[in-house]
Amino acid sequence: MKEILNAGLRVLTVMTLIAVLAGGCRQAGKKAQKDELAVDMSRDNAAIYEDLKKAEKIFYTLPSPLESAMIIKSTGAIFDEKLLNPVDNANKYITNRSMALNLGLYTCDLSYASLYDQTQHIINYMNAAKKMADGLGILDAISEDDINRLEENINNREVIMEIISQTFLNSNTYLEDNGQQAVAAMVLTGGWVEGLYISTKLVDDKNFKNNTLVERIAEQKLSIENLLSLLRKNQGHPAIDELLLQISKIKTVFDKISVETTPVETEYDQNTNVTLLKSKVTSNLTPQLFGELSAIVAEIRGTFVK
Repeated sequence: MKEILNAGLRVLTVMTLIAVLAGGCRQAGKKAQKDELAVDMSRDNAAIYEDLKKAEKIFYTLPSPLESAMIIKSTGAIFDEKLLNPVDNANKYITNRSMALNLGLYTCDLSYASLYDQTQHIINYMNAAKKMADGLGILDAISEDDINRLEENINNREVIMEIISQTFLNSNTYLEDNGQQAVAAMVLTGGWVEGLYISTKLVDDKNFKNNTLVERIAEQKLSIENLLSLLRKNQGHPAIDELLLQISKIKTVFDKISVETTPVETEYDQNTNVTLLKSKVTSNLTPQLFGELSAIVAEIRGTFVK
């Protein structure tokens, strides 16, 4: 899978967009085949237009842990293992809430490590994610075959990312299909917060102005309402009600940030035979507001991993 952000333009293929919808927000239900995801330019214009409109609706949707890691990598940020939730912590997560949140966290950490070719971290974090999934009773979300395949292809980033995407999709599909939407929402929340936490910690205060990673962080103002909407659908669950309060604190900071986007435009790439969606985002995120955002994210993330 290719990087999806470049020089301030968020560029996502229709394939990636629909995959994020299925794996991140779970509105699609089941995994689609790859040849059904890309826009086939030989189809009639009406069908192509419909595909593009569906993709545009989720252009600013909730990013999956893998997409969050791709956002970080695309900005040129470095890898810092100190930002990961230590795998040893997996032994202390015994409640559904803690296991669900940290399944999301560990999947994000796993994605982050995989994009930087951190071989041992990839294996360790896949096992940590498996421990969380097993604890939640998510059958076959991460099988021993997956672990073996990961180890056999440890130097093949494309295969690793495919395994991670499928793992996340399997987990959410199982939870949704078994009436555990609240738990699925917790998994998504954990992954989103971890991606935001790592991003804020990687920003160089001395190079704040025109920092691409800062721009990407500001863009999350466009996705946080989607996360809150997902949580509101499961209100009444004690853990969800607590998360609503926590994520609302982050939104309070984002509400102080002004974000402007250009209309989403399409561009056909003849080399890949895929239609791209592009939009430019600008914001007024100041160092002061960034510090406030970074602090509240770190505080909330700390309650997830303790």
